[in-house]
Amino acid sequence: MLEEVERWLSRRSWSAADRQLDRLLAAKRAGGATVSVVLPALNEEATVGTIVATIRRDLMRDAPLVDELVVVDSGSTDRTAAVAREAGAQVVHRDDLLPRLPTVPGKGEVLWRSLLATRGDIVCFVDADLRDFSSTFVSGIVGPLLTDPEVQFVKAMYDRPLGQVGDVGGPAAADAPGPGSGSGSAGQGGRVTELVARPLLNLHWPQLAGFVQPLGGEYAARRSLLERLPFPVGYGVELGLLVDALHTVGLDALAQVDVGVRRHRHQDGQALGRMAAAIYRTAQLRLARGYLVRPRLTQFQRGADGGFEPHTHPVDTEERPPMIEVPEYAERWAA
Repeated sequence: MLEEVERWLSRRSWSAADRQLDRLLAAKRAGGATVSVVLPALNEEATVGTIVATIRRDLMRDAPLVDELVVVDSGSTDRTAAVAREAGAQVVHRDDLLPRLPTVPGKGEVLWRSLLATRGDIVCFVDADLRDFSSTFVSGIVGPLLTDPEVQFVKAMYDRPLGQVGDVGGPAAADAPGPGSGSGSAGQGGRVTELVARPLLNLHWPQLAGFVQPLGGEYAARRSLLERLPFPVGYGVELGLLVDALHTVGLDALAQVDVGVRRHRHQDGQALGRMAAAIYRTAQLRLARGYLVRPRLTQFQRGADGGFEPHTHPVDTEERPPMIEVPEYAERWAA
């Protein structure tokens, strides 16, 4: 298996610099493929506007690589929708997509519904909380899909600095690097990846061991693949899509591209615990369909009386079916 992973890394692991923009534009013209970029957003007014403006300037105005830029707002209480619209994005509210089906909280829910809001042959997902954003996050991962017809699913890979205490969007003190870890802790931002996702993949899906950032929120895929995959509604969506893509199209149809450094808002330890539980559940469900260990997670916080108080949260246990099975989607594309 190690030899298979090494062969895959040599054939399906690239840098964004390997495909210059003029080559991508030529491939896009020759193949006729259209590209949609989706930003799922919840209370991201501080960053979403810059991301939208950068994509519109670099990849829509200066170089026509992206045909459609959609921000799907999942119930923001700040000015996320207004800022995204002012920057030039098409803004759609999650609840307005497939309204007959009540929405549930979760990033995967937003990504699944976004297939109804877009038309591109290639769909590229980008998180809306990125700082110091570069348009190579989009062009880098879209590139292999435009130039290589065998590639169907591409993940971004990058350094994920954890940041320092006091940084904007940085971690809380209890979540900061320990002594000797170095300023910025360049490789320590993916804590759930290293503690949960990577061990799960190496033990149960060793073919996927070569993915540097299996949980990263920046990836692109052909619509023809995405519409055939179930979407976990919550934090497990990235791992679920990666595993299901492997089983649907095979390892050689998957790829990754190095886009540099990813800086974003880090979550506190308890939020990471809930994320880890959802990811474990997503993996467990794929290992033994229909059996859940315990779809709840109890965490503890110190209360006003000085003691520890339990707080129990549900772990995402719902998945949306492949979009191609949804009548509204089939009717839209038939029309």
